[in-house]
Amino acid sequence: MFDAELTEQLARELNQSKNTRVQIEQFTKRFPDMTIEDGYKIGRAWVALQRQEGRSVIGHKIGLTSRAMQIAMQISEPDFGTLLDDMLYTCTPGQTLDIPHSRFITPRVEVELAFMLKAPLQGTNLSIEQVLEATEYITPAIEIIDFRINPIDPSTGATSKVFDTISDNAANAGIIIGAEKIAPEKLDLPWCGAILSQNGVIEETGLAAGVQGHPAIGVAWLANKLAPWGETLQPGQIILAGSFTRPVAANPGDLFNADYGPLGKLSFRFV
Repeated sequence: MFDAELTEQLARELNQSKNTRVQIEQFTKRFPDMTIEDGYKIGRAWVALQRQEGRSVIGHKIGLTSRAMQIAMQISEPDFGTLLDDMLYTCTPGQTLDIPHSRFITPRVEVELAFMLKAPLQGTNLSIEQVLEATEYITPAIEIIDFRINPIDPSTGATSKVFDTISDNAANAGIIIGAEKIAPEKLDLPWCGAILSQNGVIEETGLAAGVQGHPAIGVAWLANKLAPWGETLQPGQIILAGSFTRPVAANPGDLFNADYGPLGKLSFRFV
């Protein structure tokens, strides 16, 4: 397991990558014995650096929620990261929101649902019903993922491992919200779906059932995973429950529309 000095060093490397938009070498290439615990320690150290720079925590994200992604990453459960205030973009109905592409390295777009909490969630063995009771409303959300750690090593062609992704705040870089806000009891959540188009071409469709069968399952899992760190999910926080589409690469000038049917639409352009 990494000591505090190495953990802080790697967190500073991630921070430099964020600031310079230059990807860094895979941690697992340099440290092949790295563990999941090392990854979460680095990610938390990076968040601590962000908070020292004035950022505040607004919630959490859950990733790798589909079985296919877990198999691909050789992991048996999701991962998680932290949402910070400078990651948040908010649309208004009928607006096409401009997102600065230059803020990211290789941004990709994922379609999700966000849980907005009104009560704390803590402890183990939480049920779907307890998650829904603690939720003020559900709203469509787009997660912008990015990779501070090089996903493909340029010299060997090796792909990064889940430990790299976890270190990298579960690849989180942005979140877009601003569509309808619906009380959870009014929704059949597994059947909530979306159509994602890029420059007028439908690239992805999906149902929230793709997130472990029910998106609230991941929120309960996250509360359980945070408990050993002495943390809880707090009222007012945004919880991204996990993507139910594949990530779609975003280039400068790309116009995206995410149509969630009765839950509204999110329209945004990378400029």
